[in-house]
Amino acid sequence: MSKIFVGYTVKIAEIHIYQHDLPVVGPAYKMSLSQVTKLDTTIVEVVTNTGISGFGETCPVGPTYQPAHAAGARAAIAEIAPHLIGLEPLTIGTVQRRMHQALAGHNYAKAALDIALWDIAGKVHGMRVCDLLGGAARERVQSYYAVGIDEPDEVARVVRDKQGEGFVRLQIKVGGRNVAQDIEVVRKVFEVRDPAVSITLDANRAWTTRDAIQLSMACSDLDFVMEQPCATYDEVKSIKSLVRHPIYLDENTVDLNMIMRSIYDGVADGFSMKTTRVGGLTNMRTIREICQATNRPLSCDDSWGGDIIAAACLHIGATVPPNLSEGVWIADPYIEGNYDPENGIRLKDGWLDVPKGPGLGIVPDKSLWSTPQSFA
Repeated sequence: MSKIFVGYTVKIAEIHIYQHDLPVVGPAYKMSLSQVTKLDTTIVEVVTNTGISGFGETCPVGPTYQPAHAAGARAAIAEIAPHLIGLEPLTIGTVQRRMHQALAGHNYAKAALDIALWDIAGKVHGMRVCDLLGGAARERVQSYYAVGIDEPDEVARVVRDKQGEGFVRLQIKVGGRNVAQDIEVVRKVFEVRDPAVSITLDANRAWTTRDAIQLSMACSDLDFVMEQPCATYDEVKSIKSLVRHPIYLDENTVDLNMIMRSIYDGVADGFSMKTTRVGGLTNMRTIREICQATNRPLSCDDSWGGDIIAAACLHIGATVPPNLSEGVWIADPYIEGNYDPENGIRLKDGWLDVPKGPGLGIVPDKSLWSTPQSFA
């Protein structure tokens, strides 16, 4: 049912910024260049003069994964927030322009505000965000599980367990050690891998060009994707014609220009997209269209976060054509609890159900979070 306020202009009245710690369940989560035991997430609430609130979230994986960090997100949102009071949140393009005028860069912080605007729009119109973004292609979207850096036998055990749980795609973290160890891990993984399960090796920028070429040649008989093998775009471009496997870009995809350039250069066979890295759902919608036009697969993920960012990724992920969808990664398997005990995003048998409620479909319990920094 429509929630449009006839004859009443919806405006931004308040903005609240919350901090929250998300502890990692079990041992530290290990990637090639870092490991984490808890994540500092930032939640933003945009309150309108109608009483409707929209929520957004951004959660960098520590300060070294990308040029982004949690304290920086809150500082950037605090810099922008006073400039948005009084604007109409349904004119998302206008609000975006004001954000860019208030602060250059910091897309990962602006993304939280952008997501909150889409949440408001859905609630005002009585529609889900995925429907505002063009319509869900399906109501259940596959997720994938990221297996952290570990010894070959342990990685193989996790692969066996997770494909048994229903995951149809598994990401294996590699890099940050002798490439011979990574080759051994890959061989062990394929000894237990179900042929119906796709495998991606994610080096998180840690391989040298030598390592990437060596591993691809040593495992040329195995079918997997190499995700962000090297640190820079130029490094990845230099090995494209020398490796035997498709390459997906992740950390290098910082904006629309880089995405279009990597397609034009023939470097990116697909993308592992982070919603907050590129500035939120508005830009993710454009990326979806670019990938559909050029027949590039993509996953709709984020670096970490709770129910709000998970819902945002799931809503945009649901609109990706199934033949191009590499799924949606969320942090649910690695953290405890939900912001919304009833509607929180949860994995079931490797799949995610698209929320049914208006906006993001999340009604968070704000008492879980810190006392906010507020602007009005």
